[in-house]
Amino acid sequence: MTVTADMAISLDGYVAGTDVSVGNPGGDGAEPLFEWIHNLASWRERQGMTGGAENRDSELMREWFDATGAVVMGRMMYDTGEEFWGDNPPFRTPVFVLTHRPRPTLVKEGGTTFVFVSDGIHSALERARAAAGDRNVDIAGGASTVRQYLREGLIDELQLHVVPALLGAGLRLFEGVGAGRRSLEQVRVVGTPRATHLKYRFVR
Repeated sequence: MTVTADMAISLDGYVAGTDVSVGNPGGDGAEPLFEWIHNLASWRERQGMTGGAENRDSELMREWFDATGAVVMGRMMYDTGEEFWGDNPPFRTPVFVLTHRPRPTLVKEGGTTFVFVSDGIHSALERARAAAGDRNVDIAGGASTVRQYLREGLIDELQLHVVPALLGAGLRLFEGVGAGRRSLEQVRVVGTPRATHLKYRFVR
């Protein structure tokens, strides 16, 4: 079982734009980060839609879906995504939401459950590991949540989908993580017209 983080990121290092809010989940100017995803066949399947492009980008997205057995996310990601995901969220696994505002577990269609964890990132990861079985746990975001797990050395593999766009401002993934604290080895590089997909493994 591997703990992963899988993020779309701009060429200048941003994973969201400015002024992220419940009504503006990607932030201002962040559209290029996600445009490459929306017409992929694998993404559309998870949204209950048909059609879409069957290409290398779609294969990589499907690989992530199939390998993930549980997800951890921050409360902001949950709050900004709740309305968009609706009653049939795309995760189809247990999702553990870090929060200071506990609430009962929500059971959604398609196998997604949202479990609200108020006793820290280690507890959330421990519960996610137990739920995932022999599949991966993905630290889904947002940036602050991924940074917390990076700082604690709890992520095994990091996949970045580098989009050829410059946002100029927004949320940086590696802000405050600490340069040179951990070594990585390159696992894979896949280039497509829409993104460059980089996978790294942290060296223990």
